[in-house]
Amino acid sequence: MRVLLPFLAVFSLLLHGLSCCHGSKILVVPIDGSHWVNMDVILRELHSRGHSLTVLRSAKSWYIPENSTYYTSINVYMLEDETKMDFYFRMLQRVMKYRTLPTFIRTFRQQYELTSMLTVGHIICARAAAKMLDDQVFIKMLQDANYDLMLTDPGLTIGLLLGSYLQLPMVFNVRWINTGESHFTTSPSPVSYIPVPGTELQDHMDFLERTSNLLHYLYSLIEQYIFINPAYSDLLQRHFPTGADLLSIQHSADIWLVREDFVFEFPRPTMPNVVYIGGFQCSQAKPLPAELEDFMQSSGDHGVIVMSLGTLVSALPKEITEAVAEAFALLPQKVVWRYLGQRPSTVGNNTLLLDWLPQNDLLGHPKTCAFIAHGGTNGLYEAIYHGVPVLGLPLLFDQFDNLIRLKVRGAARIVEPATLNTKIFLEALKDILENPSYRQNMQRLSQLHHDRPLSPLDTAIFWIEYVIRNKGAAHLRVAGYSLPWYSYHSLDVAFFLLVLSGASLWASISVCRLLCIKACRRKRKVE
Repeated sequence: MRVLLPFLAVFSLLLHGLSCCHGSKILVVPIDGSHWVNMDVILRELHSRGHSLTVLRSAKSWYIPENSTYYTSINVYMLEDETKMDFYFRMLQRVMKYRTLPTFIRTFRQQYELTSMLTVGHIICARAAAKMLDDQVFIKMLQDANYDLMLTDPGLTIGLLLGSYLQLPMVFNVRWINTGESHFTTSPSPVSYIPVPGTELQDHMDFLERTSNLLHYLYSLIEQYIFINPAYSDLLQRHFPTGADLLSIQHSADIWLVREDFVFEFPRPTMPNVVYIGGFQCSQAKPLPAELEDFMQSSGDHGVIVMSLGTLVSALPKEITEAVAEAFALLPQKVVWRYLGQRPSTVGNNTLLLDWLPQNDLLGHPKTCAFIAHGGTNGLYEAIYHGVPVLGLPLLFDQFDNLIRLKVRGAARIVEPATLNTKIFLEALKDILENPSYRQNMQRLSQLHHDRPLSPLDTAIFWIEYVIRNKGAAHLRVAGYSLPWYSYHSLDVAFFLLVLSGASLWASISVCRLLCIKACRRKRKVE
């Protein structure tokens, strides 16, 4: 038996090697900003497994490096060429004004802000895609490269349009697409219990909330077909088969790697080609730099609060950052605060301000007792992974809905930045620190998140390589994707049955009428 062990070990390694697909060529079209953090994790893992990666990026990219040791980059015209961070700062200022309005009104005002942004963004994306498809030299270069796969984040449409044109198998690294959450494109989504993105609702709704949810859903259809789709009409007519539209191209993706976990999301219907990888970017905490570790240890038994509001914190009004800093100074805990901008005058000796911080490693540190976050999914999944309760300060986009999901599960509390002052912030923070239920509920979520047969990252890599090995996954796409909307909802069948019923009723009435007339004539003859 001992003699056989080395042979069996080598044999199993060979089988493992045969089951993989090392050396594949993957074309990648990512989204900049926080979305790049997610894509970068997958790309590093794919590179470590022997795949060759080519990344399309803007020469003006905010976060995607041009020179890399694990991918080759090609500079192309992208959204970043016409968008500046100041745009989001101004948008934040307007949204904060809406936060003082009643929920129903403010959610529609915020959605209108998003529509305005999407309208401009899709015009730019259509222009960028047209530049690529019109450039025959560029297209021939991509075709000659013989890529095995398109990996893209379809929150922007450039990657899916290019992948469809090149007829490559496509894998989406996705949460949001076009107008909202990806499930509303891929899966049945009854609005009776599935909150439409931006509504700030949960999955148990009363009548008025369901009414609001339905109105938001109808608004999203108007947004899709009136504001977004027309931006691509000329491009689709020139470069795609007759009848192609944005929705059908999205449906052609082989696998949707959805950055969600039902530990966090509300349960809902799904599809065979949807794979859940929520929290795949999370990892065990690494040792902190010596100075930061000393600061953490100096907190003693009180612990440390970690605060990060992403890149938009510098756009917050000065009075808000002053109030937050003043509240921190009144606490016995130490604070590590990722802060960009002018230093608040009320900062206490217990608060360390940093331009950048190792967020995942800090959240995994045993001294960390609370996380103050804006509600981005990357940070929230890291908090779930490490079991750290959250105090939420939502600012934009999906952050309001994300934090409501944690609040419903008893793992977070929300404070509105628009109405924040020192007293309100301090009371909410003490509640998170002193009420053990927040930590207990978050640790329960963490336990559920970790209880799975395969890690989210390994799951993502498996399905990417699955599509490469099998040259697609068309067998997982449902037939409903190819049906027109009236057939999908069986409206043509309902119309046919209605006509048939009407014809039958008309025939029955006609026969009865004829019989009555004949009966009346016979009666008259007898008389």
